Amino acid sequence: MFQRTIKPTTALLSRTTSRVSGATLMAKRTKVTLPDLDWDFGDLEPHISGQINEIHYTKHHQTYVNGYNAAVEQFEDLKPKLDTNPVEISQKLIALQQNIKFHGGGFTNHCLFWKNLAPEKNGGGEPPMESSALAKQIKEQYGSLDNLIKVTNEKLAGVQGSGWAFIVKNVSNGGKLDVVQTYNQDTVTGVLKPIVAIDAWEHAYYLQYQNQKADYFKAIWNVINWKEAARRFDKA
Repeated sequence: MFQRTIKPTTALLSRTTSRVSGATLMAKRTKVTLPDLDWDFGDLEPHISGQINEIHYTKHHQTYVNGYNAAVEQFEDLKPKLDTNPVEISQKLIALQQNIKFHGGGFTNHCLFWKNLAPEKNGGGEPPMESSALAKQIKEQYGSLDNLIKVTNEKLAGVQGSGWAFIVKNVSNGGKLDVVQTYNQDTVTGVLKPIVAIDAWEHAYYLQYQNQKADYFKAIWNVINWKEAARRFDKA
């Protein structure tokens, strides 16, 4: 009994190489994009103006998308060159990691932010259902939703400059809720699972509320999507 060796034809090799090259190229070109919104820009009025939402989404969020994609692409292009000049390339890679963290955080945080907003006509501002695990956890830890909102607003007011406040589920301590404050575009990762994300950057409110950011922090709860928050809590 013998085994026949079949040599691939030139055409087969060409097709195989083409598929591999195409797959590699596609993987290299995969980039993040702006998420689809569940509502129109003006749907959150009067609490957040349509003008703010449009600029926030099409300009600011798009900037983070572009910056993240560019930094990741440059990072991947530089990695194979590390052996040629370890010190210089390492310095460039470290700088790019900082850009990836900043723009990647901006991309991620805003994706969370848009999704946890909803027009009042679609249930925005309505508390989570009393039977939900999130509502029960809020009552157990804070006594009421109003108390949780108060704690979150205090965190937001404490942001010096630009940053975020997140209501999170800490999966390392039995799934308890906590409110954390981050600066710039730092996000929450690891055992802290984001339930609600609120943008405290000036671009999120200044055109409408100017220097009265406390009014923005108060108003935004009228369009918080607690159904989405409850879904995130269950999933975390």
